[in-house]
Amino acid sequence: MNRSAIRFVPPLFGAALAVASVASLAQPTFGNPSPTAGSDTSQRANASADQAMYRPVEYANKNKRGPALVVIPGEIKSNNATFLQKFTANNIADYGELELSNANFKVLERADLGPVLKEFELAYNLGDPQEARKLLGMGKLKSTKYVVRFDILKTEQVAAAQQGFDGRAIGNIAGALGAFSGSLGGARAGAVGQAAVGSVHTGESTGVWIIGMRYKIINAETTEQVAQGYTEEKMEVGAKSTSVLGVSQSQQGGVSLDTMVQRLVQKSVWEIDSKYK
Repeated sequence: MNRSAIRFVPPLFGAALAVASVASLAQPTFGNPSPTAGSDTSQRANASADQAMYRPVEYANKNKRGPALVVIPGEIKSNNATFLQKFTANNIADYGELELSNANFKVLERADLGPVLKEFELAYNLGDPQEARKLLGMGKLKSTKYVVRFDILKTEQVAAAQQGFDGRAIGNIAGALGAFSGSLGGARAGAVGQAAVGSVHTGESTGVWIIGMRYKIINAETTEQVAQGYTEEKMEVGAKSTSVLGVSQSQQGGVSLDTMVQRLVQKSVWEIDSKYK
């Protein structure tokens, strides 16, 4: 009897261990300490934020290993102050490294190249093949096939629209009509109508930006350009508000510049993965 019991313990114990292992490998989740968590405003704000969340791209040739490459910082040719305050060429190159790695290219991390990186960038930006070949003989650079860069060529607000309603004018008319009605009831109704309609205020505004990115693929050995491409995306930012009898409601949102740049990099990498692997 004891032997039979002993034989059945290991499977049960193994199953428990398997359940515990799956639980320990589950993705971490985090709480929401906001005092408005779960409220109507929280749900509407989170619904807008969900549209701007990072979404991985399923690259067409992800199962095929890509050649070794280095991403060097490109140029930001925009004069828009807001964009220049938020971004540097290094930020965009970081996104490029991330997405090219996700597409299964062998990306040599710029951080691992050390002081050679500056000389490397200078040689390619100046189109100096002799100096570039000299640098290619150093360490991890020996296996490099391509040099890739991402340039921002355009960031401009191309359209804006707004509309609104102010009930004070119509409320004043309602009050005047009530006053001229000649009756106490009419005057009271006009006063109530003036207060109610006059309290209505609505506003809505929308701005649309266009951001354009170019990518270049350069032969690591000859410094000659292998390919280039360009893509644009629209970024819409909007706000609206309503106020009636002292009860107000407002909402604003849109895709951020960070998200827009990352999506442009993803579109560019998708094209690189599809055409130049």
